[in-house]
Amino acid sequence: MTDLGQGPALVADRECGECALCCILPDIDVLDKPANIRCGHCLSGGGCDAYDARPATCRDFFCLWRTDESLSEEWEPSRAHMMLYEQGPQLTVLVDPAFPDAWRQPPYAEALQARAAALKTRGGYVVVFVGDAVTVMAG
Repeated sequence: MTDLGQGPALVADRECGECALCCILPDIDVLDKPANIRCGHCLSGGGCDAYDARPATCRDFFCLWRTDESLSEEWEPSRAHMMLYEQGPQLTVLVDPAFPDAWRQPPYAEALQARAAALKTRGGYVVVFVGDAVTVMAG
């Protein structure tokens, strides 16, 4: 893993590339950006036209694929059609509404259920958002 001296340690050789799901799927209050709408600063092909002035919310965020080396290449967000991140005992899964069943397909469904079971032992859970639909996987 690579530690840039700020924020989480990143998995070596993993870059965002053209993936921009973190600029599309979550709501970003500080930018008045609703969920599942491309941020106005998001460039076609990846990147941000306000990169140097982006808010801390964006500056400090890395999806779980960038920080958890246990996630294989199939979990790269633009390939999986979903983005994962942790919030305390909660694993949040934001699914691209254009691929609403992606999280229910192998190998994702089994892996998410296993994570939910592991998190349950610590009082946690997995929550999956697909558009307005919310599913809680409690293990």
